[in-house]
Amino acid sequence: MTTEQATANGITITYEDKGPRDAPVILLVMGLGGQLTLWPDEFVDALNERGFRSIRYDNRDVGLSTRFDAAGVPNIKWMVVKSVLGLPVRSAYTLADMAADGIALLDHLEVQSAHIVGVSMGGMISQHIAARYPERVLSLTSVMSTTGNRRLPRSDKEAMRVLTSRPMSGDPEDMIAFSVRAARVIGSPGYPADEDRLQRRVRSDFERGWYPQGVARQMAAIVADGDRRAMLKNIKAPTLVIHGEDDPLVPLAGGRDTADNIAGARLMTIPGMGHDLPLGLVDTMAGAIAGHAKEIAVAA
Repeated sequence: MTTEQATANGITITYEDKGPRDAPVILLVMGLGGQLTLWPDEFVDALNERGFRSIRYDNRDVGLSTRFDAAGVPNIKWMVVKSVLGLPVRSAYTLADMAADGIALLDHLEVQSAHIVGVSMGGMISQHIAARYPERVLSLTSVMSTTGNRRLPRSDKEAMRVLTSRPMSGDPEDMIAFSVRAARVIGSPGYPADEDRLQRRVRSDFERGWYPQGVARQMAAIVADGDRRAMLKNIKAPTLVIHGEDDPLVPLAGGRDTADNIAGARLMTIPGMGHDLPLGLVDTMAGAIAGHAKEIAVAA
């Protein structure tokens, strides 16, 4: 993989730009703590083969993009408690800032408009992009994400445990083992990851850019963002919501609530899908996203 770096929105963003330069652009926005490498190469290739140019990038505070060391590390468990109690949470930056990063990257690449696809926290960021920069958004696809509605069902206990107990330092092998276990806990029961591939991917990501301190600050941004339902009602972009029916981290109700609060949104649920992008669903998801984007082009 060949990546490049851009100075955008006052920070450095590491990205990969792949596919025909004259093709419609799909901006891929990753979730909490995920590096751009968490988008499977096979998924990116499937989008390119369907006639799209794909741009995937490391969000701020993860991977090889700018890190916010000076901001300190928030206490994740205390953040979650404050959220449950309805108390305000302070964050080093906001999801709106992260949305501005994505737009600034498009500016750097001289891309006027794009199809926006975000997973989990990336779906939340993408919701902000669609609401705040409507002229830049051809379509929105929100995957395994939610609205911030505090009345929705919570994560399974084990999924929440791995989310809030991420080690900040220690033996590298222990940290890699934790990440492998976390991937199994939240992964798709109907499409289990190949063990060797999972081990290789986790180790490669660890060596490329393990940075749990940034994950804690990203989580603070999620919690501080609160309820987005009022903002979602302002989204005009044609929207597809994709959600796994067996997601233990962001239950299906989050996807339903997202679709219910965006005018005209379509909801696609996938049996056996958890909170990951399994290889067994690459064609299904790439086909749905590409089909959604092409419907927009025909309508235009």
